[in-house]
Amino acid sequence: MVLNRNTLVESARQESPEWDIIVIGGGATGLGTALDSVTRGYRTLLLEQSDFAKGTSSRSTKLVHGGVRYLRQGNISLVREALKERGLLIQNAPHLVRRQAFIIPGYKWWEKPFYSLGMKIYDRMAGKLGFGASGTLDTHQALKEIPSLNPENLRGGVCYFDGQFDDSRLAIDLMKSIHDHGGIAINYLKVTGFLKENGLIRGVTALDQISGESRQFRCKAVVNATGVFTDSVRELDDRESRAMIRASQGVHIVLDRSFMPGDNALMIPKTDDGRVLFAIPWHNRLIVGTTDTLVDSIDLEPRALAEELEYLLSHTGRYLASRPEPDDVKSVFTGLRPLVRSDDDKSTKKISRDHTILIDQSGLVTVTGGKWTTYRKMAEDTVDTAAEVGELPPRPSVTRDLKIHGSHETPVDSGESIDENPYYLYGSDAPKVRQIEQEQPGWDKPIHPSLEIRPAEIIWAVRYELACCIEDVLSRRTRALLLDAKASVEIAAKTATLIAEERKFSVEWIDQQVSDFKKIAANYRIDSYM
Repeated sequence: MVLNRNTLVESARQESPEWDIIVIGGGATGLGTALDSVTRGYRTLLLEQSDFAKGTSSRSTKLVHGGVRYLRQGNISLVREALKERGLLIQNAPHLVRRQAFIIPGYKWWEKPFYSLGMKIYDRMAGKLGFGASGTLDTHQALKEIPSLNPENLRGGVCYFDGQFDDSRLAIDLMKSIHDHGGIAINYLKVTGFLKENGLIRGVTALDQISGESRQFRCKAVVNATGVFTDSVRELDDRESRAMIRASQGVHIVLDRSFMPGDNALMIPKTDDGRVLFAIPWHNRLIVGTTDTLVDSIDLEPRALAEELEYLLSHTGRYLASRPEPDDVKSVFTGLRPLVRSDDDKSTKKISRDHTILIDQSGLVTVTGGKWTTYRKMAEDTVDTAAEVGELPPRPSVTRDLKIHGSHETPVDSGESIDENPYYLYGSDAPKVRQIEQEQPGWDKPIHPSLEIRPAEIIWAVRYELACCIEDVLSRRTRALLLDAKASVEIAAKTATLIAEERKFSVEWIDQQVSDFKKIAANYRIDSYM
């Protein structure tokens, strides 16, 4: 299905004089909510102020997991729900989710038996949806699984299994699933206010960030699923509304795979300051993260703190044989977690990771908190609530077994890698992407020696995935910006030219796009923090 943004904007205005549910926010929660809504048969419109997964939802640790950290904190209900959703997600999106082996090294006498017991509980809680049984490793086995582990005082370890995924690719396929089922999801359409009757919300006003035009859309219920921007949307409804969100910043660094060759991931359950540290192979790179720092500023492009980067570099060097230096960092990316405020929110450990649903006096339904793994359940609960508020006919959720766009029968865990099939993340769409290769000579070749990105993918993103600018393509449709910030800048002009030729944009548009992208990319380069 060709997705033309201008056509979608007009369709949203003309096709339905009144939508059943309008969802504000195109991240994991908003996309999941819109998909749950439209597959129940409700007329559904989603509006996103920037691009889909622009914020937190493209900057995760790339894990589909129950949360070992939450198990340690005693949050059994959250872990159980997440493990269940993890199992459903790998069934419904096997092209994007794969099983990942993790090694927990033990350097103290008590660590191996203690973590082994914890992971057995984790296995049991997963039940039939488990990814594999955990087990203990002696020192030789641990070094065999991760040869680059620091061997000094190593006493062995524990191996367990969790899930890994590509977050923004899942977001794009959720967006396409919404359209597949008859809904509409539009990016760069920012909600600026609410239409009300007798004090109750009956629609929204929105500003088209590309054309500059203002739009109105009427509906029976509105869902605020804007993550860290939750409070600003609630203030559009009521300037006196009490703040719900306490944002926590998570920073990741991306390294060359030579720092930890092999297919296994590393998990440190408790560093000196009590944090969890992951080192995870992803797209032929190594992601290390994350931090957990309370911040007051909410921004679409948050910046890491120097001390966060030093923490990641020093702790990576502590557990691996080779300590990375700043020059080794390919990219830095930072996401903001929308934690729900508590009476004591001075420590992130005391702030809830569960999702929260609130109904304001105007009928505005707000959902926030949670995490990528549980997005489907969050969406189900939210649509149940929105249907009641909008007095819609009750209909059960059908997303538990709903295949997400691109799903195919052969999971990524079959052994196929991006080296063997550069389009494996496109799932059932891969043959269509390959067809685009034939349109021009060279469209089947990578456009940079450090990045597995081909012109055919760029054209595909523009034609079929609502990519509007360089950043949409290089950050979220492909992952170039997160994998290698310097290389992504080097292909910016080529990417902009391909987009411009496809959309018949001017040379001036290309120049402005390259300039804008370079400013954004600076946030992902470690030299801008040194």
